[in-house]
Amino acid sequence: MANPPLNSCCFCTSTRNGSIISGLLAIVLSIITIVVIFTTRVAFKTIFFDLDTDIVKIILVINLCMTILISTLMIVGVMKRNHYLMMPWVVLGIMIAIGLLVSVIYTAVVFFIDGYVLSGVLWLVFGLISCAILTYCWCVVYSEYTILAQENERGRYNKQPYRR
Repeated sequence: MANPPLNSCCFCTSTRNGSIISGLLAIVLSIITIVVIFTTRVAFKTIFFDLDTDIVKIILVINLCMTILISTLMIVGVMKRNHYLMMPWVVLGIMIAIGLLVSVIYTAVVFFIDGYVLSGVLWLVFGLISCAILTYCWCVVYSEYTILAQENERGRYNKQPYRR
């Protein structure tokens, strides 16, 4: 198995702690987003299909509930040192990062086409920053996943865990 891409999270804590923080952050942001979806009058749309706003809201809430579940599984996996429980988050995280990047670029282009240049620039800047943070969190979790998978391969107590 490959070496983990990161040795620490934010140069100050372990990938274990960073993974737990990433999972908690995903849960908190999902809950906040669910509250925003139900308390604002924003018209949510999809890129490819023309669906009713209420249907899009329901789909988003279901996806956010799944994110909460998968993030909880990932946190339990980190705490119990079980990389199999982390796998859904690793897969979901990279898919969300790609989806967020596509969504940010698409929405910014729509703002530019409609003449809202400042909104397009702000959306692009903050969206790309969000993509970078999400990708970094994914790298932290993937690093811990790799460490735990290597531990599992060789036996937890046989050798020291891989650290660069």
